[in-house]
Amino acid sequence: MAMATVNGVRLFYELDGVPDAVPLVLVHGSWDSHRDWDPVMPGLAEAFQVLRYDRRGHSQSERPTGQGSVREDVDDLAALIEYLELAPVWVVGNSFGASIALRLAGEHPGLLRGIVAHEPPLFSLLAGDPSFEPMLADAQRKTRSVAERIAAGDHAGATEHFVETVALGPGGWEMVPPDYQQVMIENAPTFLDEARDPDAFAFDRDWIRNFSKPILLTLGDQSPPIFALVIALLSEAPHRAEVVTFTDAGHIPHISHPEDYAEAIAAFVHQGIA
Repeated sequence: MAMATVNGVRLFYELDGVPDAVPLVLVHGSWDSHRDWDPVMPGLAEAFQVLRYDRRGHSQSERPTGQGSVREDVDDLAALIEYLELAPVWVVGNSFGASIALRLAGEHPGLLRGIVAHEPPLFSLLAGDPSFEPMLADAQRKTRSVAERIAAGDHAGATEHFVETVALGPGGWEMVPPDYQQVMIENAPTFLDEARDPDAFAFDRDWIRNFSKPILLTLGDQSPPIFALVIALLSEAPHRAEVVTFTDAGHIPHISHPEDYAEAIAAFVHQGIA
């Protein structure tokens, strides 16, 4: 078991792949763990040095007491990259992990070669536009509903409710393998922290407007429509942003379409290296 104490917290991590190759850091989303990336590891570890870890409050990493914040997650990632002396790296993030990656691009650009971000829940980008208000209000209502169930101690019910109403849609819970279901249930308390963090879903495109390194924004054509709106708004900020849509995929292409997802990542990174 590899553990690193960085930014005041103990983080579990695994470093695999080709030693001294281009470093690739995988950042999982809410509820999840480093194991979520298992399906794409065969396609990535043969070409890159791959770092994956459990974010604070998730699985084998430390779960500090008190209110957590997305700022801590960003600082954790920066500190872990520096601790392992991997910089500059490519960072690949899914969902909330994508939010962390984009914030890192704005705050610590020197640590990065580029980023790949899949469907970050940066819903504050939609605020202020009346045409988006109904969709934004619906997302906020669903998040509050999930948080209330976690706070009441119904971790299993809250997890299934999140998957069915926010992440994957009706029938989505049955698509999640049983071992992943259990991981998500165990990590539910950390989502309550995220739901209560006023900055968790906030983002200003000006934060990455001067980020000059490659950014790939990805989405699934079966995902809730709100993610496509976020991606469209984000794509207007960095001058080198590219957008890729995965056909018949949703919020977790690294699990549902691992070969396609790994291939897209590898192609984008190799393009950036060339």
